[in-house]
Amino acid sequence: MHIGRAMRGRILSPSSSRASIYRTLLTRTGKTPIVCTTAEEAVANIKSHSRVFVHGVAAVPGTLLEALSKRASELKDVEFCHLHLEKPNPCNVPGNMASFYTNHFFIGANARASVAAGAGSYVPVFLHEVPKLMRTGIMKPDVAILNVSPPDRHGYCSLGVEVATSLAAAQVSPILIAQINPSMPRTHGASSIHYSSLDYVFHVDESLPERKVGVGPTEVEQAIGKHIAGLVKDGATLQMGIGAIPNAVLSQLGGHKDLGIHTEMFEEGVIDLIDKGVITNFNKSFMPGKIVTSFVMGSRRVYDFVNDNPTVSFLDASVTNNPSLIGSNPRVTAINSAVEVDLTGQVCADSIGTRMISGVGGQVDFERGAALSREGVPIICLPSTDKYGGSRIVSILKPGAGVITTRPHVHYVVTEYGIAYLFGKSLVQRAKALIEVAHPNHRADLERGAFERFGLKSWRVGS
Repeated sequence: MHIGRAMRGRILSPSSSRASIYRTLLTRTGKTPIVCTTAEEAVANIKSHSRVFVHGVAAVPGTLLEALSKRASELKDVEFCHLHLEKPNPCNVPGNMASFYTNHFFIGANARASVAAGAGSYVPVFLHEVPKLMRTGIMKPDVAILNVSPPDRHGYCSLGVEVATSLAAAQVSPILIAQINPSMPRTHGASSIHYSSLDYVFHVDESLPERKVGVGPTEVEQAIGKHIAGLVKDGATLQMGIGAIPNAVLSQLGGHKDLGIHTEMFEEGVIDLIDKGVITNFNKSFMPGKIVTSFVMGSRRVYDFVNDNPTVSFLDASVTNNPSLIGSNPRVTAINSAVEVDLTGQVCADSIGTRMISGVGGQVDFERGAALSREGVPIICLPSTDKYGGSRIVSILKPGAGVITTRPHVHYVVTEYGIAYLFGKSLVQRAKALIEVAHPNHRADLERGAFERFGLKSWRVGS
């Protein structure tokens, strides 16, 4: 699936079929992009009041952004849009707010301060609908800044390690500016773009940001991972995020058989299970035999693994995160984290009170997809306490907290103290199940909160 200039700048109606979108991507333009001798020259055509898409996650085009930051004094009201960036955007620094502003599809840790300072905001959106924002013209970029591999012998570059949103941006942006980077892995799937589709290119060898695997999991993380591993059946299709708990789960799946991967992203622990023959992808209904993902970030080992690997398909987020496609696979086990969960099962995952710290991402996409799956297992996991010792199972969410995953979406909530199964339970029954997996130091307070919230005369009523 390849991008040609025939697609560029075209706004797709919501009724456009996926087949018609991809049929138009095979066209070569026959034109030659302007090869720039400096990064500053490459970004010189970005004008004030433009919306600029930035290739996200580990694909962040750092050299081009650094060059653009030098134009701050001559630009005004340039709006960035992107997923989180593994390298901070040098344009978003104090003093540049009149020049650059970011509307984040997901707020990374390195952008929280700039959002809090007013240099950016957040667009609440399911990850599977981010491409729709661009394709329907709601947030169509004027320019896309990309980080791509060198062209192969057929003239095709690769969007590399982030296809989730970059594919749609490259399709509809009138101007494409790319850094041609030999450090970018050449990935398979819907990740190819013909060299002639680019408008301005600059050659640079820029290493990808790496996220190293840390020390082993804590006792709490290990306990949560063990509980979750017990919910994973042989032949299951896995989705997991990044961090210590997903790694703890993966480390305990060595005895499982014929697992598959359909996820928005994965990291290093998946490779170990492939090497052991645990992950085969044989039982999947959608693209059997292949890992399906939309982006990766991690160590050099992860980037080397996906490089020219035909068993890993990088697809647009409208495909990877489509709940119906997810649910077509058997035994989908979706593992997602939370900041806090209230006694009715409401999940806050994107904020601490009113302070935004991340975004919706793919949590709801996969929780719902797992619920639609035959023998699916939608899981929300979290340690029972925060770093200050406060309970993360709460009577009422903090004022201003965002509800990402709603009560009816939630099936399993896992802490180090066990598994609370909420599906089909009343509000009172849910409260009881959640209190049983809360930290023992907080259970009495939570019981009092339940009495007050639900007007109970006895804890046994409705249990």
